[in-house]
Amino acid sequence: MKLTDIFNIAEKTFSFEFFPPRDQIAALDLGINIGHLLRLRPAFVSVTYGAGGSTQSRTFELVDYLKNKVGLNTVAHYTCVGSDRKKTLEDLQALRRMGLQNFMLLRGDPKAGSEQGYVPLKDGFANATELIAFARKHIKNCCIGGGAYPEVHPESLNAETDLQHLKMKVDAGCDFLITQFFFDNRRYFDFVARARKEGILCRIIPGVIPLTKYDQLERFVKLSRAAVPPAFLDQLESNKDNPDAIYNIGMDFAIRQCRDLLMLGAPGIHFYTLNKSRATVEIYQTLMVR
Repeated sequence: MKLTDIFNIAEKTFSFEFFPPRDQIAALDLGINIGHLLRLRPAFVSVTYGAGGSTQSRTFELVDYLKNKVGLNTVAHYTCVGSDRKKTLEDLQALRRMGLQNFMLLRGDPKAGSEQGYVPLKDGFANATELIAFARKHIKNCCIGGGAYPEVHPESLNAETDLQHLKMKVDAGCDFLITQFFFDNRRYFDFVARARKEGILCRIIPGVIPLTKYDQLERFVKLSRAAVPPAFLDQLESNKDNPDAIYNIGMDFAIRQCRDLLMLGAPGIHFYTLNKSRATVEIYQTLMVR
């Protein structure tokens, strides 16, 4: 089922992101966590595509499993990195033959250690806009999603330029957007308001990541450049040597963040699960009770 069809009947959706497990032990652990999350009946799940296309075969295997064995509405991430147009068409057609209709098309990141940054292949794609336009032209009866950055893409000159690029991406054929995670809801709602003024009318789903360990803080902030509210940061810093306290603080913050997003009009929540289930299940169950 295309996500656009789901969006037409569901005012708010809950969804989960997974990444391909690196080995058999991780695969078994993921299987257990997927079982727990299935009980929440997500509107859809998405599967990431490693830097430089490094997890392609594992991404496709997990997509096939979730779509055809588990029976979930599944979104396959696919990036420009490491693929020219011929390979991209072959890959997208292979996913389509699996019965997949939903794609998250991104520029992607080069493999770790690359000093050049992103360099498109010959006959490749310069950016996600080109990839989206290509898929829209060649892959029939599909739904295409793209990434959005409430706090500006790290490589953008400024917020205005970033929004202009996003508008180009949507005009190229993007049906919905999922944001990078953030910790300040005002950034999300300000971003949505500016996007609407720019003429971006598609659904913009906020991405949320529960922070449950202190060592995640630096990693998450470095990855997203997300601003952390001072009061939340102070709580984390004051309890950095107490894992149980950090978990409870992070969960309380995530629950309040999600509740406020939904109350103020966000069209759902996309959880970055990190292939775990405990935090997401607890957040979801709390939201449903209150």
